Amino acid sequence: MLLGGSLMDAAHAHMGTLNLVKALLTTVVLFGAGGTFFVRAWKAARHRTADMNTLVAIGTGAAWAYSIWAAWNGRHDVYFDTAAVVVTLVLVGRHLEERAKRRTRDTIRGLLDLAPKTATRIAADGSFISIPLRDVRKGDLLLVKAFEAVPVDGSIVEGTPSVDESMMTGEPMPVDKAVGGPVTGGTRNTSTAFRMKAERVGAETALAGIIAAVQKAQGSKAPVQRLVDRVAAVFVPVVLVIAIATGGIWWALGDPQAALVNMVAVLVIACPCALGLATPTAIMVGSGRAASAGILIKDAVSLEQARDIRTVLLDKTGTLTTGVMRLAGLRTADGWDEADLLGSAASVEAQSDHPIAKSIVKAADERGLPRHSALQVETRAGVGISGITGGKVVEIGSLKTVADLAPWEAWVNNEMLEGRVVLAVHADRRVAGFLSFEDEIRPGSGAAVQALLDLGVEVVMLTGDQPLTAHAVARKLGIGRVEAEISPAGKADVVARYQQDGRHVAMVGDGINDAAALTRADLGIAMASGSDLAVASADITIVGDDLGRIPEALRISRRTFRIVRQNLVWAFLYNTLGIPLAALGLLSPMVAGAAMALSSVSVVANALRIR
Repeated sequence: MLLGGSLMDAAHAHMGTLNLVKALLTTVVLFGAGGTFFVRAWKAARHRTADMNTLVAIGTGAAWAYSIWAAWNGRHDVYFDTAAVVVTLVLVGRHLEERAKRRTRDTIRGLLDLAPKTATRIAADGSFISIPLRDVRKGDLLLVKAFEAVPVDGSIVEGTPSVDESMMTGEPMPVDKAVGGPVTGGTRNTSTAFRMKAERVGAETALAGIIAAVQKAQGSKAPVQRLVDRVAAVFVPVVLVIAIATGGIWWALGDPQAALVNMVAVLVIACPCALGLATPTAIMVGSGRAASAGILIKDAVSLEQARDIRTVLLDKTGTLTTGVMRLAGLRTADGWDEADLLGSAASVEAQSDHPIAKSIVKAADERGLPRHSALQVETRAGVGISGITGGKVVEIGSLKTVADLAPWEAWVNNEMLEGRVVLAVHADRRVAGFLSFEDEIRPGSGAAVQALLDLGVEVVMLTGDQPLTAHAVARKLGIGRVEAEISPAGKADVVARYQQDGRHVAMVGDGINDAAALTRADLGIAMASGSDLAVASADITIVGDDLGRIPEALRISRRTFRIVRQNLVWAFLYNTLGIPLAALGLLSPMVAGAAMALSSVSVVANALRIR
């Protein structure tokens, strides 16, 4: 029709053949790929309900049936393309929803992968037996090798290992353990082998508790009440009644062809093309806009939840801070200067893999300080490290190794008020000085907190740290509320407590220990630089370390969902106005199809404003 001439003449001459090809292709799409709509619509009808499946089945089925009748009778106004395109668009939306469900299942799978598959049991004769984790029983004596995951919860009976508990606490430094100290299944031994007694196995372990918390959180998140389905429950029966009444009235007036055409026009104008586009189009455009800003939004549920967020819980370590310790301050005793103090400490710490040891060595290297060889380097659990260097026995350890702290008490207290960890350095059993360390605040954290406050959002810092350290960091960032000394399972409980107060809560985290809280929150936001499990648990993922993307995510989400609502209102208004015109015979099926296409264009154009 557009080109005219011989091409149009040839098309008209072979219209019957062309319509047959269209009919065959559309039938494959409609009843093959789209067959699920008809099955679900039939099931809904048997339960005397109607939903989006009913709308799709009726609209596309009517367009296909009318087109078959029109083609059989030599008419050219067929609507095979309408049926095929509507089915395709709705299936794309459902594909996106299924991807989101798969990510939810990956959350549980990731937690399960933390626990080792086997454990090493020590038999009565002292031999070692590798057994499946499920066969471990309370009271079993187990061997945990260096760099191996702890199989179950229990206590140490032999050995003084350092255990990386970051997956549970979120804190970056391995914890030195002594005989009798507790160990948790899923944490990792970062030093020498040790023996432990199994005390909690199976569903009783802390890791199993976190898995249960994630499952509970996923099950308790309220499902989005689909506006389309709610209206469809009323809209579809009304459309059917109007279509049947239209056909009956025109038939009674003696015009069977007008009865069929007008009845189909009613069903075609009610076809949910605009409805099918209203939400997914806005989501795709909004998600694309967010992705270009380094923000990955999972689905429409996330968008709807984000618009109502008024409280944001921010995990400290790895989110507000870098999770990497750095040397923040030095204080020397009489007879020592900073270079000697730091150089001696670095010479001993160079043989340790502890995060604080690495920060001491890094600080010494940055200052160009020489390091000497160290002999008889030894680590004592819960105390520190010692070695012989420069002709002296140098020890770096906790403050409890200092007999009289009074001369340096003011400096030490000031450092601790700043949220820093303070260690003492001894040389030949005399105090040589002190080193203080802090978890670096991530650049942009303060600006991100202020941006959230400007959006009318309350900001709460959530951490496993002691209150003194937590409040010191909060003061620097302008955060007025702190939840300190919170366990991994406790984080989800804090989220629930705020929700019980009627607040819509977003949780921002990066670690495995945040997974339950991320899924329990109305909106889970994960830093992509964190663990895969945290990202899988989240509704929104922030690419990189820029916390400024968190308030930007809320702004984009609010605007996107506002567009979604506008699109739905327009789509329903279009159907409401178009159906009476079709029933009165003022819209032919062809004009109804054109009107439906124009409504789709308007919905897409409105969604593109998000860009």
